Amino acid sequence: MCNRIAFFALSTALFSPLALAHPHSFITLVTTVMAENDQLTGLKMQWTMDEITSADLLYDAGDAKPGSPVWKKLAAEVMANVLGQHYFTEFWHNGQKVTFNNLPPEYGLARVGHQAVLTFILPLAHPQPLKGQTYQFATFDPTYFVDMSYDHNSDAKVPETLAKQCKISVKTPKPTEDMQAFALSLDKADAPPEDMELGKQFAQQVILQCQ
Repeated sequence: MCNRIAFFALSTALFSPLALAHPHSFITLVTTVMAENDQLTGLKMQWTMDEITSADLLYDAGDAKPGSPVWKKLAAEVMANVLGQHYFTEFWHNGQKVTFNNLPPEYGLARVGHQAVLTFILPLAHPQPLKGQTYQFATFDPTYFVDMSYDHNSDAKVPETLAKQCKISVKTPKPTEDMQAFALSLDKADAPPEDMELGKQFAQQVILQCQ
């Protein structure tokens, strides 16, 4: 739990009596597949944090201009925690996990209205073939302390150069009523059993299929 708190620089408002059930915080995802020479090389990600989650980050940034040392320092702190959780992402090919590079080639943090937006490239450790292949990936917090989801199926994208060759879709799970009730029963001081991976039960699966 501490990693999640450090990651989002959560304000004490999140731990008020109003925050009674999981999830406590929300992140909206936009992901674009990256490719080069007919090979899958990584994912370009944009994470938009809800206004309450954003509050501390934006407070710490103050009136600093984009690209200033203040923003760079905040971005590095947030990114370090994302890396500590393996980008909060699982990536699969033919039933095997695809591994990532430990460091993103680029990342940044910015203010958009009253929200903090983290952007970064998640690089695969090794380029993967696209032709005739199917990949599946999901981004989630295992504890479900944070809900990480796509507002629209179209927020998972392929670049125009792959549009004719590859199709991408988002599959939203339907957890059982018991699972939903369990998540709602967790109060602000609770955490689900680690091996349960509660967040995975609610995680949207993105499927990339290429001809």
